Amino acid sequence: MTRFETKRLPRQTGPAGWNAILPPQTPLPELDKDLTADITIVGGGFAGLSAARRLHQLDPSLKVILLEAGRFADGSAGRNSGFMIDLPHDLASDNYAGEGLEEDRAAIALNRKAIAFATEVAGECELPQEMFDPCGKYNAAATKAGDAHNRAFAEHLRKLGEPHTLYDQQQMHEITGSPHYTSGLYAPGTVMIQPAAYVRALSAQLADQIDVFENSPVTSFEKQDTSWVVKTTKAKVKTGRIILANNGHLESFGFYQRQLMHICLYASISAPLTEAQIKTLGGQSRWSVTPADPMGTSVRRISGSYGDRILIRNGTSFHPTIETSPMRLRNVGWVQDRKFMERFPHLSDVKMEHRWAGMLCLSRNGSAAFGELEDGVFSACCQNGLGIARGTLQGMGIAELVMQGGSEIASHFLGQPDLPRLPPEPFASLGANSYLIWKEWRSGKE
Repeated sequence: MTRFETKRLPRQTGPAGWNAILPPQTPLPELDKDLTADITIVGGGFAGLSAARRLHQLDPSLKVILLEAGRFADGSAGRNSGFMIDLPHDLASDNYAGEGLEEDRAAIALNRKAIAFATEVAGECELPQEMFDPCGKYNAAATKAGDAHNRAFAEHLRKLGEPHTLYDQQQMHEITGSPHYTSGLYAPGTVMIQPAAYVRALSAQLADQIDVFENSPVTSFEKQDTSWVVKTTKAKVKTGRIILANNGHLESFGFYQRQLMHICLYASISAPLTEAQIKTLGGQSRWSVTPADPMGTSVRRISGSYGDRILIRNGTSFHPTIETSPMRLRNVGWVQDRKFMERFPHLSDVKMEHRWAGMLCLSRNGSAAFGELEDGVFSACCQNGLGIARGTLQGMGIAELVMQGGSEIASHFLGQPDLPRLPPEPFASLGANSYLIWKEWRSGKE
């Protein structure tokens, strides 16, 4: 008998701020009785939700069950910073450019398929612009090195034939209200998402089409005759096929051992700004900044039904245990407060309302953990820090692989090189965290 049992269940640190600023969510059921299914999906983030939607599109008669370990939008998907990026966004590079023009053109085309898919979701779910905004984003620089990164990336975009605009310090001040930025590179293709609102909306829509369960963590699955039996804490599902869309927790079931890098990112979101603070800040009511150096600080200003707020994302750490600690979250929060004051010295009275941590899954070479792992068991994991676009794309692709035997999206991920192994512990943790600390130090004011 083939059996896979989880070593750990997902654990979150801090409240999912995006979810916390929304009204109370309508609960979805917990799996508490045995069921049967054609396909069972493990994980209710961007990959799992997208796979479920795509399966239903391909064959509405399929019996599909989607299992989420916690509440929808409270896991890593709801802790995302909300950038659904179409352009190359290689976090290992100095300026986000990929390895070549043709590779980047192919990646852009695929990312835009994911954006089109998500745009359909937003339209059907009637998400307002404050929650799904195709407004583009800025790469913002605060140093001469950052300015050079922006110019280099602008030249790369010119060669790709992609629209972009360079802004100077005064223009960035007028946009953001911050005197911190010395230049900005605007590209129009990014969609800015309220990730918790998107996950809530899509999970609720799917609940009318398939069986969707939350607070239903999978503890094991095993082969019995020609079927698989997926066990949760309270019940089990007999299923023909399984899609693992649980990102780094793929390793918890024994797959890709010592090949996945579990990186934690941290974010804080302010309390709603007062009218006086809004007047003092100036600038536009909504904008989004990624740092010119990929290891710098991302900032978003949002406005709408949840108030006018500022989000700041900074800090990374490596955790083979796939969780961080409240103490580390607190310590990173102090750094974020300092970064906030560097950017907004005129907003000294603004307080952060929520702080949280969220896990990413990366591989050393940027490849995904994608494809058929066992007979009837498929994976759509390891999004390499691009959770919304890459997760959506992998969910679409794995559904097409299961139902059609392949597709353009599936071929892209299946054609990637194998994931290399990590060094043994403690060398992996020591090396990775030392490297991240050095990269963050080198990014400086970025």
